[in-house]
Order: sequence, then structure tokens, then C-alpha cells
Amino acid sequence: MNNRIYKAHLLKESFGQLWSYTYKGAAKRFWDNWKEQLKWQRLGPYKKFAKMIVSLVDGILGYCDKKVSLGYIEGTNLKAKNIIRRAYGYRDKEDVKLKIIQGCSSNSFFFR
Repeated sequence: MNNRIYKAHLLKESFGQLWSYTYKGAAKRFWDNWKEQLKWQRLGPYKKFAKMIVSLVDGILGYCDKKVSLGYIEGTNLKAKNIIRRAYGYRDKEDVKLKIIQGCSSNSFFFR
């Protein structure tokens, strides 16, 4: 059992390196190698985690280009949700879209 815990700990620690890449190709190669290390391990939660990350890998690779903090993105998403909640009576989706852009542009998110 200790050997499995040791391998799980090594995989967990090595996954953190994914955030340090600045080139998408290198990050993709790292991700593929990390998934390959799971192939013969009996670590069910890690395999479940890998399946979840597969659907999010495009966003993670996008982080290589522009490193934007998650707090900033969460704040912008919260603003957009509040605008959508207040825009309940709008008839046109384009108006709602323009209101979201107007409300979130005060963060200068769209001008970076």
C-alpha cells in the first residue's frame, strides 16, 4: 500500500509542473506523458481526474499563452451572471450580450 501512496504523491506533485509551461506543445507533451504514467497504476481517483481534465485541456493549454489569474476570471464571470440576472426582461440576446460586454469592460478585460 505504501508503494501506491508514494506513486500517487509523485503524480500529484509532478502535475503542478503543467502550470509553468509557456509553450502549448510542451504542455501537451507533458500532459500526454502524465496520462501515460497512469496507465498501469491502480489509482482510480487519478484516472477519474484525468478524464475530467481531458475535457478541459484546451483551456489549460490556453493558459500557456496568457497567464490570467483565476480570481480575475471568476470576478468577470460573476459580473456577467449578475447582468444576465438583471436582464430578465430583454427580448433580444444581442442586447444582453452588449450589456455584458459593457459591464465587464470596466475591468478592461477586453482591452488586454
